[in-house]
Amino acid sequence: MKRQNVTLSLPEDVLRKARHMAVDRNMSLSAFLSVIIQELVAGQGGYEQARDNSLRLMEEGFDMGTMGEALNNRGELHERE
Repeated sequence: MKRQNVTLSLPEDVLRKARHMAVDRNMSLSAFLSVIIQELVAGQGGYEQARDNSLRLMEEGFDMGTMGEALNNRGELHERE
């Protein structure tokens, strides 16, 4: 995959902490940030797919075996003795 350089501006304290995190992982800052961004982008794709599946299921509904009819009314379900 072709790569492109970018310029990034961060607050000094954030940059310092990010450098330490990269060193702790034996990575360059560039490699560290690249991995984080790639994981975020990949996770977003999974979120969008899950959201689309959930919306489709809500739209289609579920077969509850009742042929679309309510077998009980609220009063019957909550009768108290």
